[in-house]
Amino acid sequence: MTEDDLQFREHVRSALAGLVLPRAESWEAAGEVDRQGWLALGDLGLLDLAHAGPGFMRSAVFLDELGRTGYTGIRAAIGVHAYMARSYLELFGNEEQQAAYLPGVRSGQRIAALAITEENAGSDLRNLATRAEVCADGSYLVFGTKSYVANGSCADFFVTLAKTGQAPAGKVLSHASMLLIDAGLPGVTRHEQPMLGWRGAGLCAVEFTGVPVHANRLLGRPNRALSQLMKALDFERLVAGLLAVGGIGYCLELLRAFAREHRIGDSPMSARQAVRQQIAELDCELELIGQYARHAARQQCLGQLDTKTASVLKLKSAEFAVLAAQRCLTCHGARGYQRDSAVSRLYRDAIGGVIAGGVSELLRDMIYELG
Repeated sequence: MTEDDLQFREHVRSALAGLVLPRAESWEAAGEVDRQGWLALGDLGLLDLAHAGPGFMRSAVFLDELGRTGYTGIRAAIGVHAYMARSYLELFGNEEQQAAYLPGVRSGQRIAALAITEENAGSDLRNLATRAEVCADGSYLVFGTKSYVANGSCADFFVTLAKTGQAPAGKVLSHASMLLIDAGLPGVTRHEQPMLGWRGAGLCAVEFTGVPVHANRLLGRPNRALSQLMKALDFERLVAGLLAVGGIGYCLELLRAFAREHRIGDSPMSARQAVRQQIAELDCELELIGQYARHAARQQCLGQLDTKTASVLKLKSAEFAVLAAQRCLTCHGARGYQRDSAVSRLYRDAIGGVIAGGVSELLRDMIYELG
């Protein structure tokens, strides 16, 4: 990182401390980031960071610091809006679409969501049921229900995966497309989906009942969803991995602070060899994963990010986040197990990371196939 990058880290850390941390508990209670929060993030320029090229290193810094806030639901909401959903517009949107949507996304005035998963189509999308029927004028009527949509409760539009033709059995994605669907269109209904964790992510089921979508809201060419997903998912897993690494860093900061402050008899917990070694092991693993995360970020800067690198980062960071949260909680004992403690929040949130963006079993199979 350059000196400018390091200064940018201090700027981001200060900005998140002033904007996110004072409001995080209220956002978690409300189940979503509020409009004022989105606008404030936009005003600070934090929703308009680069997705590619040398400027992506600033995004890597931002995502790490966002993870270090310790609120996985909030970081997921912002990550989906500013990176995962926005990436489809950046990668596949035409000039008209980018002009219509990206300024609002970057300013926080139009909140983005990614509507891909369904109850019976998550890691395996061959059971995709949402369909976009082509009308005589080339427009679409969309039918179907998407599940676990981050920002679903507050989104202004959804980047949506739908079938746009008849496909052979088992090859549904060969006849599927990505559509931009405005939340205010008739036939769009949202249903809350309360989860164990990720409470600030605005997770919802979104139902489309004959939603009229203009032909100019098709992203790229029709029936190109498979190739679009493959490219966008690599980026999504990179983003998820960078967020997770920041979250692990926060977890270890909590653990170290508690070990120094909590006393057992006349000595701090950190004086115990077993505790010191456990923290050291966690620190070593974080250092290795952090170095790999920086490698993946550099690959993205160079336009060389590949599926294996993105998948390895997402797999190892998400799984290590679960282990780190578990160790942090057990060291805190009953204090950490309290329902509203920061440690219990980390613990219940961590498991969501091994599900979103591809479950671990899927990623292991993919990594094996890639050799």
